[in-house]
Amino acid sequence: QVQLVESGGGLVQAGDSLRLSCAAGGRIISSYSMGWFRQAPGKERESVAIITWRSGWTNYADSVKGRFTISRDNAKNTVYLQMNSLKPEDTAVYFCATGPRWTMDPSAYAYWGQGTQVIVSS
Repeated sequence: QVQLVESGGGLVQAGDSLRLSCAAGGRIISSYSMGWFRQAPGKERESVAIITWRSGWTNYADSVKGRFTISRDNAKNTVYLQMNSLKPEDTAVYFCATGPRWTMDPSAYAYWGQGTQVIVSS
């Protein structure tokens, strides 16, 4: 089993920055991918960014490229999402997840955290 705990969400203004953290515990598999996903009210869950534990390969949704950066600290078993130039449309609950596939498809991820709320006011 893997436990994931997100933190760092909050209420900010458009143009501000936030850094989300996802602390992983339990049986962490180094070949797995870690991802950040988000879900806004009334919308489906969508991918934001993914990274591999082992190599640090990254991929981003087009909507966040150039604004968000995903990174990991293997020694701390923690993945981060640095979010800059936030927009009101970034408002959502942000989840981290882990799974065996290198994919942006959230349905492929087996383990999920509880989420952290991000609200961006205009």
